[in-house]
Amino acid sequence: MFLADVVGTVVSPVQHPVLEGQRLLLLRQLHADGRPAGRTRIGIDRAQAGPGDRVLVLDEGNSARQALDAPEAPVKTVVIAVVDYVELEAELVYDARTRAALEID
Repeated sequence: MFLADVVGTVVSPVQHPVLEGQRLLLLRQLHADGRPAGRTRIGIDRAQAGPGDRVLVLDEGNSARQALDAPEAPVKTVVIAVVDYVELEAELVYDARTRAALEID
């Protein structure tokens, strides 16, 4: 699992049938403190997330298929939760109520 910011949505008119009716989100993977980490990815939205949200992402095939209740689906990355806040070493580094990342001292 990893944290990510939703930076956009993806529209694909031609796709695998298991993706039909699913919302696809463009995700920027993050370190725990909010710094970008790794490459952007596309994930299936199961948490009603949208651009600007910080989310928790499953990135493992079997877990993703279980979250979708689709044991044969060719999927790997699924957004499973919208994050309210993140604490790192007893300090608040992200709080969705303010919609802003807080700086670590």
